[in-house]
Amino acid sequence: MQKTSSITRVLPRILPQLARHLVLLGTVSVLPCLRAGAGPEPPPQSVGALVAQIVAQNPERRFYEAEIDAAKAGVRVARAWNAPEISLDAGHQRVRDDHGALAGEGTAWSVSVTQTFEWPGRIPLRKAIANRDVELARLGFDRFNQALSARARELAFGLHAANAKAAAIREVADRFSALRETFLARDPAGLTPLLETRVIEAAELALQRRATESALAVQSALIELNQLRGAAPEAALRVAAPALEFHPVAAGLDALLAAARENNFDYRMRRVELEQQGYAVRLAKHERYPSVSLRPYYSDAKAGDRETIVGVGVSLPLPLPLSNGKRGAVQLAEARQRQAETAVLTSQRELEREVVTAARAFETKLAETRRWPTDTVARFRDAAALADRHYRLGAVPIATYLELQNSYLDAVESILDTQQETLAAGLRLEQLTGLELNPVAIAP
Repeated sequence: MQKTSSITRVLPRILPQLARHLVLLGTVSVLPCLRAGAGPEPPPQSVGALVAQIVAQNPERRFYEAEIDAAKAGVRVARAWNAPEISLDAGHQRVRDDHGALAGEGTAWSVSVTQTFEWPGRIPLRKAIANRDVELARLGFDRFNQALSARARELAFGLHAANAKAAAIREVADRFSALRETFLARDPAGLTPLLETRVIEAAELALQRRATESALAVQSALIELNQLRGAAPEAALRVAAPALEFHPVAAGLDALLAAARENNFDYRMRRVELEQQGYAVRLAKHERYPSVSLRPYYSDAKAGDRETIVGVGVSLPLPLPLSNGKRGAVQLAEARQRQAETAVLTSQRELEREVVTAARAFETKLAETRRWPTDTVARFRDAAALADRHYRLGAVPIATYLELQNSYLDAVESILDTQQETLAAGLRLEQLTGLELNPVAIAP
């Protein structure tokens, strides 16, 4: 009787705390639904359709498209001849004889057109350098599209994984809430029910942290996906649950390295830059020869008699013996070429290291995903539900009950995280090699 009265005195202090925890846990559980936007939910999109929409509507693509247009305009500028220059002179002319007497006066004017001709072969070199700028711009555009597609796939699966984790947490939270309501509805007798209530309450606090992290993960993936597709950050979005099919890479390591050296965008850009710098060296050496300017002209003077002159002028810049400007330009271009060669070698080493690392990571994660059968999560879910039923009947101790609930959540998180890491490693391997390896197939 004394124990019953003590528990009765404790319950009024427990009930407000339990009510606050229930309200907070319910708020966290419905947070993803509230943040997704009001109104009817949009129909779910497949991952392929979402990726295509992001690649087509991403606002950053305009930057790379403008870069390509600018490079093409540079080609037109490089192959253009120097514009001719026209000059017109007009004045008054006076003619005097040997005694200083005025013999005649009148107007005098002249007109000339100057055209500068580059040394043969110089314009093709400039055009070749400009063409490499176009190629670099296109490689950068393709690299951006590839990285954007991979990021969209990772975010789509991340959104699915975060929602799956949140669903599992809400499932366990509902069990804890129902169990606590059962405890409060009973007439507690003894210390054990009180302590078990405290254990359930502590488990709910830990579950509350998981629910908060899951809700934040859902919002983070949703906001980034909306930004990538050019929508409002809080726009509603539903992604069809993807079925991941992991396939081992058929090509060997040597084939992957060869494909990476041939197809990787970053490495190709370094090689194009080296080729462009080679043209720059040739142009710097070529510019040591002067350009030639031709100037046909016509002049007319009327001072008593009429005097007309028609001719052609040729002009060349005089070399300055004390100036090392041309030689310095050649040395600068050669130094830039050596830097480009070093950049190619460094890029190749980094590329090979990243390919080997990504291939090994994908193989390791793939083996880890295959270690467990496909129904692992279902079996843990059934075990957690079974423990809940038998705990209510008194056949399972509370330690076993809590362990099974936490094990279910840990299994869901571990499997989804491993799949996400395998997906990231497979997509990274595709980015590095440029091959359609299809190590990870995502189907709606």
